[in-house]
Amino acid sequence: MSIATALRRRPAAWKHQPFRRLTAAWVTTNLGDSALYLMAAVWAKDLTGSDAAAGIVFAVLGLSTLLAPVMGHIVDRVSRRRLLIIANLVGAGLVCLLLPLTADRFWLLYIVIFGYGALGTLTGAAQGALLRDMLADDELASGNGLLSTIDQALRLVSPLLGTALYVTAGPLAVVALTATCFAATALLLVFVRQEESQPEPRDGESFLRSALAGFGHIARTPVLAPTTIAIGVAFGATGLLNIAAFPVIEQGLGLPAASLGVMVSVQGIGAVLAGVTAASVIARLGEPRTLAVGLTILAAGGAAFLTTSVLVAGAGMAAVGFGVTWSVVAFVTIRQRLTAPRMQGRTSAASNLAINLPQALLTLVGAAVLAVIDYRLLIAITVLGVAGAAVSAFVVPPIPAPTVTAPAADSEPASP
Repeated sequence: MSIATALRRRPAAWKHQPFRRLTAAWVTTNLGDSALYLMAAVWAKDLTGSDAAAGIVFAVLGLSTLLAPVMGHIVDRVSRRRLLIIANLVGAGLVCLLLPLTADRFWLLYIVIFGYGALGTLTGAAQGALLRDMLADDELASGNGLLSTIDQALRLVSPLLGTALYVTAGPLAVVALTATCFAATALLLVFVRQEESQPEPRDGESFLRSALAGFGHIARTPVLAPTTIAIGVAFGATGLLNIAAFPVIEQGLGLPAASLGVMVSVQGIGAVLAGVTAASVIARLGEPRTLAVGLTILAAGGAAFLTTSVLVAGAGMAAVGFGVTWSVVAFVTIRQRLTAPRMQGRTSAASNLAINLPQALLTLVGAAVLAVIDYRLLIAITVLGVAGAAVSAFVVPPIPAPTVTAPAADSEPASP
């Protein structure tokens, strides 16, 4: 199927009213989320004059994923829709704590960003679990693909909006925009009517055992275990690529550092196109093979940064965005299909930790060694790591074809 055909075709998931309303909420929350994400580091830099202080913002955001097992446990024990409503209201209030932020209260920014990241882990797991209740197996890829497309499209626009608002009206305007978006998301979620799977009884299970159950489920599930390892290794390796970004631009391509913004936009364009086509590719190749192809494209994109050609590097950036998105949509669909409804939250949280923690650690390693080794060695290691993960994904057996029976869950509304 061509990209043009995919753009014209309505996703299979779109026929469900709860999904359409959830999508509207997804647009609103991502608008605020993307606007705040980059601005927080810029604000840290302006308040302190320190590049390290700005970088710590992203480190704190990454550290918040350590709470993933707790967040996944919560998601599987309560109503996901109500949890999303409450979490977005809490997020709106949390962001408002930044309104009185000054240089002598700078520590407050780190606290807010840590809580903001933890809430993001919670809402991501809750939304994925709610999506599983909404859609049949054969509709999951289309739903994930559409949400990924929206996410990537907003990443092209929202940071620019946030930066422009920051420059023209100040950081408080961005805070107000983000808080408003979170509050609006909570309101939109009130109108999502979806019958949810019921929480399973704990039967005396300890909190720790319950919170870590997602890791056990991944480890003992045949297709899910190797694909989690593959994407964890691949995305972990890209932590080195993140560190090499500025040397690639300044030393390799001879461009100013500000060109990174253009490169990120090119990556976003590739990601949007991948999100649009992901469902049709999964329908033809299956999830494991689509993951393998996506990782192969990611490796090829990374290899392009070894050249000194701006055009080749630009094409590589688009390939990185494309490969990452195909890989993520395929993996998330695998995880949802092979996980029971009331294990979705814990499994989502466990897989996110398995992917994000290695990436964060390798980013720190890359930052530590960049001063003493050539940046091209970091890129080469990244390409080899991703390529190896792609090879391992190619040998993963396919999972059974998805069922085509639409769930009856959206026929009976839930109480607000």
